[in-house]
Amino acid sequence: MTTDTPQQTPPESPIPARGRLRDNSIYLLPNAFTLAALFAAFYAITQAMHGHYETAAVSVFIAMLLDGMDGRVARWTNSQSAFGEQMDSLADMVSFGVAPALIAYKWQLFQFGKVGYSIAFIYCACAALRLALFNTLIGKVDKKWFIGIPSPTAAALVIGLVWVNHSFEKLPYVGWLCLAVTLFAGFSMVVQIPFWSFKEINIRRKVPFFVLILAVLGLLVVTWQPSVVLFGFFLAYSVSGYVHYAWRWLKKRRQRAARADDSGAA
Repeated sequence: MTTDTPQQTPPESPIPARGRLRDNSIYLLPNAFTLAALFAAFYAITQAMHGHYETAAVSVFIAMLLDGMDGRVARWTNSQSAFGEQMDSLADMVSFGVAPALIAYKWQLFQFGKVGYSIAFIYCACAALRLALFNTLIGKVDKKWFIGIPSPTAAALVIGLVWVNHSFEKLPYVGWLCLAVTLFAGFSMVVQIPFWSFKEINIRRKVPFFVLILAVLGLLVVTWQPSVVLFGFFLAYSVSGYVHYAWRWLKKRRQRAARADDSGAA
């Protein structure tokens, strides 16, 4: 009687060190932009700690510009990766969540005691929720719309107020303005209201010549008062979603009322 002896499987060959390094390698160019944005946010926090709030505000806007470039550079160079997406999300949390909250608290919110401390944390928590929600909704919602304002827009509202205040000596009731804007920006990130994403604009499409003239005039307006223009633009965008939502709600209400009148008349 013979017994079958189990065959021993040969041990797996170890992965060469060169292969492991290749698997763990990352794309340099887009992640360099992400790291630069993270450094700008870190620099903004340190400048706010020393009371240089205008420099801190400008640094956050620089981080916003760099954040908008890393994704486009990755697409143009075909260097998109899961690592880059995670890195970008973490950098956004620091740049547009932690940095604006700390700057706003150090600038004005500290004078409100626990209320100001809570408002700063609410903004920071809403930024984390907004980024997590954005990551889970990728590919599930219409690209034409954002659900809630993006975290860079919320940061531009908070930091833009700091910049405007230092451009015009001092705004009246600036502490209360900071409290209201920080709370509005935080809740606007997580509100379930659609905001236009601007993704329908095709920069490669040919446009009439006068559009280029309008672009030049727009750049001139920004250079005259960059703090006011940028803050006004992001404030108008943040309010536009609520206006559009209210208009759609009133339109549906009128349609329901018209149908009810037609059914009653019949």
